[in-house]
Amino acid sequence: MKKRKILFVLTLIIFFSMGILWFAYNFAPGSYPHVEKYELDYSQDEVKIAVDKFKKQHSEFIVPTVTINNKGSLDLTDGQSNEITDLYKIYFYYKDEQKIIYTWIQPLDNNKTIFAFVAINKGLNLGNWEDINKDFSDFENKEEKRKFEEKILNKIKELLSN
Repeated sequence: MKKRKILFVLTLIIFFSMGILWFAYNFAPGSYPHVEKYELDYSQDEVKIAVDKFKKQHSEFIVPTVTINNKGSLDLTDGQSNEITDLYKIYFYYKDEQKIIYTWIQPLDNNKTIFAFVAINKGLNLGNWEDINKDFSDFENKEEKRKFEEKILNKIKELLSN
């Protein structure tokens, strides 16, 4: 009888713990709880310049005009998120896959910047966003991060190191 009580209590603890972990993962605090963050040893201004240079050299990554729920068009431009935050939003485009890549950069200090991979929108009609590290299977998530690093991040890092 005593073993059953102990087993029952342990089972409750395990299920309760799993529930807390599930809740924490799905309702994580902050605006961007699931982003993939990359730390760069450069100032935010240096990273912005490298991104601009990358887009000039690789214009195929510039996002064309998009539609918003089939109601109108919009040009997704890089820029400051708002006056309150120091997030600088950056958009890229995988022309061959017709995917918009949403990223942002934010200074960590004067000589370090966080480059965050946030989400992917399928197609040029906004509203089909999927968050990295949340909405993809493990295999798809790993593949999307690999593509981002290979196609964009590593080339920006090269520009920064020159």
